[in-house]
Parts: sequence; C-alpha cells; structure tokens
Amino acid sequence: MEYLISEMTAADWPQVVKIYEQGIAGGQATFETEAPTWERWDAGHRRDCRLVARAGDRVLGWAALSPVSSRPAYAGVAEVSVYVGADEQGRGIGRALLGALIERSEELGVWTLQAAIFPENQASVTLHERSGFRVVGRRERVARLREVWRDTVILERRSRVAGVD
Repeated sequence: MEYLISEMTAADWPQVVKIYEQGIAGGQATFETEAPTWERWDAGHRRDCRLVARAGDRVLGWAALSPVSSRPAYAGVAEVSVYVGADEQGRGIGRALLGALIERSEELGVWTLQAAIFPENQASVTLHERSGFRVVGRRERVARLREVWRDTVILERRSRVAGVD
C-alpha cells in the first residue's frame, strides 16, 4: 500500500481520533479511557511535530510529540505517541511515522525523546528499540486502568544531532 507521511491538520482530527479510540479500546496503548476533544488534545501536543500517514484521503496512523515539562531546561525533551489503525498494523506504517517523527524532532532541536509503554505491548516496545530507543526502566504499578494496576516500560532516545555540544 502506498502512503505518504505529512503534517497533521485539524481537518484530520475525525480520523485521528478514531485511530486513538481503537488504541483505547484495545487496552494496551494508553491509560486514557476516552478520547479527548480536539481542543484538549491540541493543547497538550506540540504544534510543530504532528504527523499522519495518509493514503489518499484516508489517515492510516499518526504520531505526535508532547512536551514533558514547561520548564525551559526541558525544552528539548518530548514524549512520543504513535498510533496505527487496527486494520493497518504490521505494514511498516508505525516505523515510517516514528522515523519521520524522529527526523522532524531533531530538526526542531529536540535532544531526547521518551516513551512510556505497557510491557504487554511488545510490538510497540520493539518498534521503539529498532528506532534507537533504549529501555531505561520500568515503573511498577504506576497507575490503574479499568481497576487494574499497570506497569510501564520507560524508553528514551538521545539524539546524536540535536543538543550535541
């Protein structure tokens, strides 16, 4: 399947949120139990680093960065989100999105990317590791999802381009 990686726009939100809702329903992608409004999602994500994989008018997946802190010292640190539609998984779309997100983040001066992934989501852990992330720890019973305590694996990727003195 042919697809292009391009900038996410507000017009993409209806398709982006459907993919996000699939991740929520699967129970292995996020602690969220319902999708946010566009306004809430927009406010929590960097506007300069939002991407979609697009085949014609269809959004197949999306990736975006969230700031980890409002403190200036952490301006070059961001958290990664990558979601691929349920029917599109296993086709390299996540790898393409994450690769493009990494490249874009480095152009913007982001020196560290981090991800918190449920350890049961081995496909996502593997995707991140193959993209240069390393496991730096595990947070045990960090939060509850649907009344069940869940762990997260913490991964990070330090740029060899941005933030190098």
